[in-house]
Amino acid sequence: MEKIHCGFYGSILFFIILLHFTNGELDYSIQEEVKHGSIIGNVVKDLGIDVGRMIARKARIQTERNSRGYCEMNLRTGDLTVAKRIDREELCGEKASCVLKFDLLLESPLELHRISLKIDDINDNIPLFPKDTIKLEITESADKGARYRVNAAHDADIGQNGVQSYILRENKHFISNTQTTSAGIKYAELVLNQELDREEQQDMKLLLTALDGGSPQRSGTLTIDVTVLDANDNAPVFSQIQDINDNAPTFPTDIIKLEIRESAGKGARYRVDAAHDEDIGQNGVQSYTLQRNDNFVLNLQTTSAGSKYGELILDKELDREEQQDIKLFLTALDGGSPQRSGTVVIHVTVLDANDNAPVFSQAVYEASLPENAALKTLVMTVSATDEDEGVNGDVTYGLSRVSDKTRKLFTLDRLTGEIFVAGDIDFEEGSKYEIFVQAKDGYGLSSDTKVIISITDVNDNTPVISLKSSTNPVPENVSPGTEVGLINVQDRDSEKNRKVRCSLQQHVPFKLIPSIKNYYSLVTTEKLDRELVSEYNITISATDEGSPPLTSVKVVHISIADVNDNPPVFEEQTYSSYVPEKNKPGHSLCSVKAHDPDWRQNGTVIYSLLPGEVNGAPVSSYLSVNGDTGLVQSVRSFDYEQFRSFKVHVMARDNGSPPLSSNVTVSVFITDLNDNTPQILYPAPEGNSFMTELVPKAAQGGSLVSKVIAVDGDSGQNAWLSYQIIKSTDPGLFKIDLHSGEIRTQRDISDSDNMKQNIVVAVKDNGQPSLSATCSMFLLISDNLAEVPELKDMAYEDSSSKLTSYLIIALVSVSTFFLTFIIIILGLRFCRRRKPRLLFDGAVAIPSSYLPPNYADVDGTGTLRSTYNYDAYLTTGSRTSDFKFLTSYNDNTLPADQTLRKNPTDFGENYFWYFSKISLNLNTPTSSLHFFLFSLFRVVMHLHIGHRHREIYGQIVASVSNSNPNNIYLFTIHYSFTNQIGVLKGWFFLICFI
Repeated sequence: MEKIHCGFYGSILFFIILLHFTNGELDYSIQEEVKHGSIIGNVVKDLGIDVGRMIARKARIQTERNSRGYCEMNLRTGDLTVAKRIDREELCGEKASCVLKFDLLLESPLELHRISLKIDDINDNIPLFPKDTIKLEITESADKGARYRVNAAHDADIGQNGVQSYILRENKHFISNTQTTSAGIKYAELVLNQELDREEQQDMKLLLTALDGGSPQRSGTLTIDVTVLDANDNAPVFSQIQDINDNAPTFPTDIIKLEIRESAGKGARYRVDAAHDEDIGQNGVQSYTLQRNDNFVLNLQTTSAGSKYGELILDKELDREEQQDIKLFLTALDGGSPQRSGTVVIHVTVLDANDNAPVFSQAVYEASLPENAALKTLVMTVSATDEDEGVNGDVTYGLSRVSDKTRKLFTLDRLTGEIFVAGDIDFEEGSKYEIFVQAKDGYGLSSDTKVIISITDVNDNTPVISLKSSTNPVPENVSPGTEVGLINVQDRDSEKNRKVRCSLQQHVPFKLIPSIKNYYSLVTTEKLDRELVSEYNITISATDEGSPPLTSVKVVHISIADVNDNPPVFEEQTYSSYVPEKNKPGHSLCSVKAHDPDWRQNGTVIYSLLPGEVNGAPVSSYLSVNGDTGLVQSVRSFDYEQFRSFKVHVMARDNGSPPLSSNVTVSVFITDLNDNTPQILYPAPEGNSFMTELVPKAAQGGSLVSKVIAVDGDSGQNAWLSYQIIKSTDPGLFKIDLHSGEIRTQRDISDSDNMKQNIVVAVKDNGQPSLSATCSMFLLISDNLAEVPELKDMAYEDSSSKLTSYLIIALVSVSTFFLTFIIIILGLRFCRRRKPRLLFDGAVAIPSSYLPPNYADVDGTGTLRSTYNYDAYLTTGSRTSDFKFLTSYNDNTLPADQTLRKNPTDFGENYFWYFSKISLNLNTPTSSLHFFLFSLFRVVMHLHIGHRHREIYGQIVASVSNSNPNNIYLFTIHYSFTNQIGVLKGWFFLICFI
């Protein structure tokens, strides 16, 4: 497949781009010196790749060292273009082939396509002679056709663009002839076209032009200065001739010496001294004969005077190097009879004519040199000989047609022809060097030889590891086997020295997988966790197979990108906070702290309260949490008596996408403050009512008279109560137990004691500071009710006579109904023995282990010896404040909605103090109404039980509540009687609308 493109270089220049695609390889061809941006080819079309995915697949050009920066690729069009000036001579020198190598790298999936770009030569260099002017000395005796070699011109271009011919400017003596050496180098020969005559022209200038074969054709010129040397071309003249015949011809000397230059051409004539014969006429010298030889023939000549002499004619060119001396025998014959003769020896000396250029011993020299050769190492010795003699045979050496780079690496001894190492040789920079050495004699004749120096590789290059591409940072949620980097390993050495093994030096969740050519894929081997390791410094080791092997390492830094895969985690599983009641709003309860190991916004934690309710109100009305710090604060003041504890849920949420969260429970415990005074349940401490207890006159010291029952809305030690009599009619008669509140006689009752005793009891809690409450109790010392004095002085004023009338009417109306009902029920229940049961459903026992020994038990029980019987009455008109039991957080504290109980085995001689919820919110009925009502029930009880057994112990507790403004009254009566048969207890109520 071929593509033709056009470009411009100076004038219009056409160049051809060739493309060949086989198995992922592309071969292009482009001429050197094309302008920047010239299109080499379209890689996308030639490879059949989707141009739209070039950017996504990170397509890029990877170049070798000598190809760096010359080409670039447009990812939008797929065009491969020239990035900078390409000079073939600079890249490849005199190499016949100049090819740049590229790799087209594509990712996802990984593909590698080899691109070869052949750089074609253009005729951009002119031929150059080693010197602008040379001198040539030629003897005037040089024969026509004599040849003289001229040093070749050098053209940096190659092939047809190199030197192809030489032209000599027209002159009358010389013509030029182009010759080619065995190495293919073309040089010029000067051919003598007309004999020289020094006496006619001693010096001449010739102009030689070297022409290349490019288009347009380029040329270089050389000036040749020719000096004509004098030659011995005139023979001596003999002047005396004898003409008598009695003498044989004789020559002047026995030996005639004759010097002839070897450059003498065929046909050259050399006159020989004539023989002398004293005879004259016919008896004189008549002829000459020359002994047969290879080079000369004899020609008989006659002078103008009539004397005859011989002339040697060169029949075959002489070669001094072949035969330097020639002996000839010349015989002179006369015409007498008998004929006489004389012989002379002609000694011909062949003179050197510098007709031989130096000749090297080898047409091509080859040497091998390791790249680590030291400076001044002898590479080899070239040798040339010149068969001429003297100056003509003196040979000197020099470098010709050598690049500047080569001149820096090698030097040549001009006299010996030894080549030495002059610079640092690097196999990777050049594996072969071609050096042209010129040998020149004293008169300028020269010849060239080629020296090929092959550099042998030494394992002196460590592998070079390059990270060609990487995904950095790497998301921590990538699956195992994901490619995160592309590694390229190059070793500039050759053969086994460049074979490289790659490995990872430490244990990391990555591995190297060999890919294409010298590429390795760096892939993950397991799941990554940024929270465990946020970055990796992966040490890649590359070792070649040289001897010794060389190793290099490269550290590849891989950062792990955070993914929001971790919810916030609280430092504690639960949080507890204790806050005193009556706290101020904004009080800091505790700080929740959650950590998110994720990074940046994924690890930023925001706190908030989860929706919920506390006592029916939104949790946000009780607490708030700082979104940044997790500080939990109260929104309002807490009351321990309203609730003891509550739980809220705090959520910690990160800022990731999607956000992750976790919850924690915060338990808030409200600690009690001693803010509640003890509440006396029995007897009523205040109000328009009074309490009277009957004490038998026969009561002895230590007898249980009554018991003060009190509770405290606080908890813990704030609710531990102690009892003390602070005022008494007779201080020495009664005492109260500090912890239980039981009132007992200190001594036996005497007749002198006042029948009506008034006791004021103070109940204190154990808080700091301590709070207290007081109550009054009236004790009547009497054996029967008839002895009881008038109580009207102890009653309060009637607050509402109208109200009393209404109440009396209502009570009388329903009394008969309840009386009949009670009689029937009591009759059925007392027919059988029964076990005591709880006064109220849901009563609970207070563990004895709960109260410390120094504080009172408030279960309301006490003992009384059976020989002393008395009745206790709750006076009418009781006006007490509305109160209720408060729930305590402590499990061992009496709950608000439960009352006291005692084990059934405690019944018998024991009786129980029972109390009820007593409330009177508005008007109070008169004391006479209460007294009438309780007296009625007392009579009923005695009538019902008295016929069975006379010893009855019991208690009647009543309450009246009013809901104003509707004037609705609720009368509630609790009763309990105990004798040896069993226990009778119950209650009834009456609702009145007034």
